[in-house]
Amino acid sequence: MLSIPTLGHQRLRQGRRSLPGQLYLLTTVTWQRKRYFLDTDLARLAARLLSSEEHWHPSRCLAWVLMPDHWHGLVELGTDQSLGTTMQRIKGISARHVGLQHRHAQPLWTKGFHDHALRNDESVRDVTKYIIANPLRAGLVANVMDYPYWDACFLHTAADLQALG
Repeated sequence: MLSIPTLGHQRLRQGRRSLPGQLYLLTTVTWQRKRYFLDTDLARLAARLLSSEEHWHPSRCLAWVLMPDHWHGLVELGTDQSLGTTMQRIKGISARHVGLQHRHAQPLWTKGFHDHALRNDESVRDVTKYIIANPLRAGLVANVMDYPYWDACFLHTAADLQALG
């Protein structure tokens, strides 16, 4: 008999399509929603790994935020790899490196992830605002500029951030 989490992961995969060049809003959570990334050293390490162009290639991570117990990203899927393979690789790389620094018995990430393919009528700007405003909605900071674990490739200054409105 399948357990509830297994059924949930199967539902996440139903209808999932991997389209090169497609933009996806992706979310993955830590194992049992443990707040691993309240640890500054682990958060810095994970943020560095999860934002590395080299680790995402041939895909591109355009915007991301690392929260204490989850990660959101806006990813443009590259060629010759499925969305599942891409997420498995990036989660595996981060889990291995974080595991070397922090000896924990559990996995770092849950097996599944949530994806949402952006439709033509959805604004990249609005999705980016949603991603980087996570720390504000969670009450972690009063100003997103005070939260260190996020980036968006097209935001370089406070003025760029304010332009998101």
